[in-house]
Amino acid sequence: MIDNNGSSFLPDLCQITRFCDVKEIGLLQEKIRVFLNQDLLQMTEWTEESHFILLRVTLANFQELSLLHKRLNEIESERFLLTNSVSALHHNCTHYRDVIATRTMELVAHEMCDSGWSPPHSLPYALLSMGSDGRKEQTLITDQDYLLVYGDNGGEDADLYFEKFSALLVDRLEETGFKKCTGDIMPTNPTWRGSFSQWRKRLLSIVRYEFEDYAKNMMDLIVLSDARYVAGDKNLAEELALMIRDMERDYFRVLWGMAKAATEMRLALGFLKRIWTESSGEHKGEFNLKLLAWAPLVMNIRILAINQGVPATSTVERISMLEKEGSFSAGFSDDLHNAYLILTKHRILLQIKVLKGIQKDSYYLNPFQLPTGEIEKIHNALLKIEELQKIIHSNFSIV
Repeated sequence: MIDNNGSSFLPDLCQITRFCDVKEIGLLQEKIRVFLNQDLLQMTEWTEESHFILLRVTLANFQELSLLHKRLNEIESERFLLTNSVSALHHNCTHYRDVIATRTMELVAHEMCDSGWSPPHSLPYALLSMGSDGRKEQTLITDQDYLLVYGDNGGEDADLYFEKFSALLVDRLEETGFKKCTGDIMPTNPTWRGSFSQWRKRLLSIVRYEFEDYAKNMMDLIVLSDARYVAGDKNLAEELALMIRDMERDYFRVLWGMAKAATEMRLALGFLKRIWTESSGEHKGEFNLKLLAWAPLVMNIRILAINQGVPATSTVERISMLEKEGSFSAGFSDDLHNAYLILTKHRILLQIKVLKGIQKDSYYLNPFQLPTGEIEKIHNALLKIEELQKIIHSNFSIV
């Protein structure tokens, strides 16, 4: 069992049994057996319920989707408190949200048709996700980070249809539990919607610096780096994702700019490499876990993956593939993997506290309220991210 700080309720058994006689060891073993059987039963019940809910999703309407989505989130929250498995939560949240998004898009297509709107020339179209969802790293609190691509030769009729389609899709996704993106990374924004040819033209303009807003273009490319197929025409989606990564890699000036931004991301490290926290204000004694630890790790791994032509979008998969192609030693790869898991674990635990009404903010962490072992793990993670930044700084000859 795991508490809300991610610490085990079960201490090292050797530290207990060395003080026990034979009879006491037998009683302890029996209690542990009962305890584990209860956990196993609970896990089985959650798995069966989740499977049943996903079957219902494929036939649900919008109102039902919202309720089913909420229940799936509840199951994953409780399952995480029992197991602390980051990979399991990522897999489950990403999977059921893909299923819900797919069903939502199907319902929107029917709704459009009922309103007299039909796809011009039966053009293929697809929904791609970005951000955490694009990396298959969904957690308990999510928003919409989607783009829409559709086939060519539809002309203005297609542009108008998919403008209407996107507006309805974004609203319906919100109804089913996907918050609207505060950064407007949604297909209602023309920047994140277009035919395949329009996307090619847009991307070429960005990588060739034909747009004036350099900072925005850089951020758009960073977001696009994690594009992943969710629903619709898979071939069309994967062709767009491949084009995005090829362009980023082929235009080294763009990738260099992304690398520079990644190596300059601030970490929660202060004097003598100690963990840095806010010295005053609302978050005194805390630091922004997302901005000052987790995001720099994800960002820097992404840069190396693009540069080395690694096709994976998942951070953990990228680390493993970068080790295989020689960018990392096995030891450093393990360190980065562990860094990702410890930082993400505490991000999820913060989200659970928000969902349970324990606190309002899911970003700020007070490391000194954690057990000593957890503080040390977070500190080690920060040091490894700093080392990763130095590697990229050297590889890209950033001055």
